[in-house]
Amino acid sequence: MPDQFSRTALQFGADAMERLFSSKVAIFGIGGVGGYAAEALARTGVGAIDLFDDDKICLTNINRQIIATHRTVGKYKADVMRERILDINPKAQVGAFKMFYLPSVSDDADLSVYDYIIDAVDTITAKIELVTRALACGSPVISAMGAANKLDPSAFEVADIYETSVCPMAKVMRKELRKRGVRRLKTVYSKEPASKPLEEGANSCSEGCVCPPGVMRTCLDRRSVPASNAFTPPVMGFILAGEVIKDIAFGKEDSAK
Repeated sequence: MPDQFSRTALQFGADAMERLFSSKVAIFGIGGVGGYAAEALARTGVGAIDLFDDDKICLTNINRQIIATHRTVGKYKADVMRERILDINPKAQVGAFKMFYLPSVSDDADLSVYDYIIDAVDTITAKIELVTRALACGSPVISAMGAANKLDPSAFEVADIYETSVCPMAKVMRKELRKRGVRRLKTVYSKEPASKPLEEGANSCSEGCVCPPGVMRTCLDRRSVPASNAFTPPVMGFILAGEVIKDIAFGKEDSAK
């Protein structure tokens, strides 16, 4: 009898769907990239999804984040994404962890329990810690490079970190991972040169922060506030999810080793 995953099963087959139903994936960072990755995993039938993000939804997130609406502003991203996933698939097991992943708290997340880990955070220190910890316990990981200040969603590519170019974040990651002896890391990155944000007048966060009360890190904690849009980060998120889904379903895992 047809169910909500019938159209996917027509393409993947029963065995692949069973592997997805029994898999457990972690997503670190539930923003413009990670939120869409979570959406795709849920709609494809991944059975267990853990969400890591301590941020609250801000008014300025509405332009690009799938969970951001006027109704959800001020709510924790992990909680809202969990609720959305359960609306999509009530049988899913979904964990919502309010964590800003850094070396100081990394012991609180057992990465060994996951069939795959999606790194969608935007802090280099967190990325390095996440990748090296995943490697140490043998969990596959895929890492998102910079998506902000980009306009061309067709410029994204899937590549090993040491085959990337142009992206400033990827350059730093190559250097730091090489120091730590990491030989491979599957990434999604863009060859499009980043544009420079235009901070002017009323649109400037520095002149009128609208982050909801109680957030631990506001936009003003950044060196600069990145520009973004509704069509570039989601594409990166879907590519990340697609790689994870294909690797789990068809045994093509090719991430960090």
